[in-house]
Amino acid sequence: MPMVALSPRLRPARASALATARQAARLAELFHALSDPTRLRLVAALRQGEQCVCNLTGLLDAQQSRLSFHLKTLKDAGLVVDRREGRWIHYSLVPEAFEEARLAIEELSKAARSSAAACCRR
Repeated sequence: MPMVALSPRLRPARASALATARQAARLAELFHALSDPTRLRLVAALRQGEQCVCNLTGLLDAQQSRLSFHLKTLKDAGLVVDRREGRWIHYSLVPEAFEEARLAIEELSKAARSSAAACCRR
């Protein structure tokens, strides 16, 4: 049987970061965790490296209980990890989680540019 070249519209799409319900749920979890101004400020503070929660309360001028809630959300999403040292807990970013979010945004951005260009060619 001869091989038939598929038109670009019939070619299978390359693996997408949003291809499965599981992947979409994972990205929704990441983006939800990043959707709060306090959590974004925590991430920004952690860009400099590991921080003790006592430092974070001073940097963000917030109560420890409030920050603990937000840090738990970031931790549950896999964006930060913690390390206990005595009675203090130190937090740091998980680079792989941010790379995962970056790749998804990049994929969506490319798709948006491509679809916007396609609609105007007619």
